[in-house]
Amino acid sequence: MDFTPDETQRTASELTAGALARAAGDGGGAADGAEAWRGLADAGLLALAVPESLGGDGLGAAETAAVVREVGRAGSHAPAWATLTLGLAPLVDLGAAERYAGLLQAVAAGDALLTAALHEPSAPMAERPATTATTASAPGQTAAATTWRLDGVKTAVPLGAEAERILVPATVVGGGTGVFLLDPSAPGVQVVPAPTASGAPEAGLRLDGAETGPPLGAAGDPGGALRALHRHALSGAAAFGDGLLAGALGLTTQHLATREQFGRPLATFQAVAQQVADVYVAARTVHLAAESASWRLAEGSGADADLEIAAYWLAEQAPPAMATCHHLHGGIGLDETYPLHRYSSLLKDLVRGIGGMSLRLDRVGALAGGAA
Repeated sequence: MDFTPDETQRTASELTAGALARAAGDGGGAADGAEAWRGLADAGLLALAVPESLGGDGLGAAETAAVVREVGRAGSHAPAWATLTLGLAPLVDLGAAERYAGLLQAVAAGDALLTAALHEPSAPMAERPATTATTASAPGQTAAATTWRLDGVKTAVPLGAEAERILVPATVVGGGTGVFLLDPSAPGVQVVPAPTASGAPEAGLRLDGAETGPPLGAAGDPGGALRALHRHALSGAAAFGDGLLAGALGLTTQHLATREQFGRPLATFQAVAQQVADVYVAARTVHLAAESASWRLAEGSGADADLEIAAYWLAEQAPPAMATCHHLHGGIGLDETYPLHRYSSLLKDLVRGIGGMSLRLDRVGALAGGAA
């Protein structure tokens, strides 16, 4: 396996970093999320995974991960994880691109956002959703014209009130699971805003007979759509978390190299060097796991183990490493206006967004034949 980025992936990373830097301007901080998103759209980076037939580049998970990673490295609130990996990538993967061509083109232009409702009360990243889907079709309707109704509660939906459409997993009455593309403004949908650590928009959904179209994906694989959604969610989260930890480490090493105590840079003290080395090891571990996960997903087979391991390492390694970064900044690390807080607060939301460390460890154990 060679995880060295190819020319396309390197170009995607460089263009993303450049677009985010231009959006941030001369202030040295991160650009506003909306401003950064517009910069990514203008650079054509939101169209990487859109099929060529719809005016995109027809690229895959590795190139998308390159963009999401750089958004994390910049500590930006641009909604790359939600829109590109919870929304756009699954829609394309499930063969729904042509069906929703106008929506994908609006996303590529930066004019629409997407997301997914992964969680339910006490059931993060539910594999057997309590939310139900029932058909409500009239006699003689074709499958494509069938109306479905969703009932249930979803929690912690990124961009729940801002997204144009939300991918909603549900248990199909009669057997199996499906993923449905829901308009959050449709009748029967109640959107309840929720607070987050980073201030990024999030909401819960109450679905009471909410009408939507037929499920995504192949009819002969009733659980395949949900598995695909979870795969893209974990790959994107690993890439975003990789970028966040790399950005925080860069900020910390710069501080240690320039801040002096007793006439010497902090980086020259042995205890400090040992702690920042621990952060470096954690960052490299998360990076390797994220690269492996996106590579496997791009290859199209055998990705589940790598994705689960990457998600576990992110949830287990990144938060304590981020805490060490705050500690190494001393008093300035407690200042919520200091840039490091952008990274740590976004990481808190991200780890919660993939269900937390305990869930991720359970999923790794299940793959290894341990506890389900």
